[in-house]
Amino acid sequence: MIKIEGRNPVIEALKSERNIEKVMIAKGTTEGSIKKIIGMAKDKGVVVQYVDRKKIDEISESHAHQGVVAMGNDYRYYELEEIIDIAKQKNEDPFIVILDEITDPHNLGSIMRTADAVGAHGVIVPKRRSASITPVVAKASAGAVEYVPLCKVTNLVKTIKKLKEHGLWIAAADMNGQNYYKQNLTGPLGIVVGSEGAGISRLVKENCDFTVKIPMVGNVTSLNASVAASIMLYEAFKQRIETKEG
Repeated sequence: MIKIEGRNPVIEALKSERNIEKVMIAKGTTEGSIKKIIGMAKDKGVVVQYVDRKKIDEISESHAHQGVVAMGNDYRYYELEEIIDIAKQKNEDPFIVILDEITDPHNLGSIMRTADAVGAHGVIVPKRRSASITPVVAKASAGAVEYVPLCKVTNLVKTIKKLKEHGLWIAAADMNGQNYYKQNLTGPLGIVVGSEGAGISRLVKENCDFTVKIPMVGNVTSLNASVAASIMLYEAFKQRIETKEG
């Protein structure tokens, strides 16, 4: 079982097909979206427990529970082929986010939230040296973890090669690349984003088809990984919309 913490994450979990065992609500918390959560839980036959806020504080991992924690079955990780199939079923060019050693759960959650917003078909992370889905990630994603497939792979380089076999072009976000808005980001695409400190590893970068950068003129030489990912993903999203509209 996994804890789902915060109002939006719990609402999205109740909307989804996830099996929710119970919802715990801090006593005296009944305003606004809490009423909606209680109603949704009752409609689905989910047990609602009213407990002391101190109890929720003790079990919370995100420390941002907003007076509500749900207990549900573990998140399902997807296989690479499943993500490709999702794009095929939607009759869309695959649009995939690849994260190279993003270990901060807040960054992973924020990136998954943006991936959901732009219609990306999935996010790929390595099994080692990467954040996984936790209550902190779920909270940072505002519930997007319920909708964005996450795939954990053993080797990113081999995964990139497989994606190429499926016709994807792989773009690396790197400061030595071309300005991101000048590059064609339409069609089957994977965008690789690295950690703030180390960036994208050498072997991963060497196996990408091209590199794109976000130009900066300030004194700080890098952006937060989730901010950089959002800029890149929205540019790809914009170009895709423009292509559809002709």
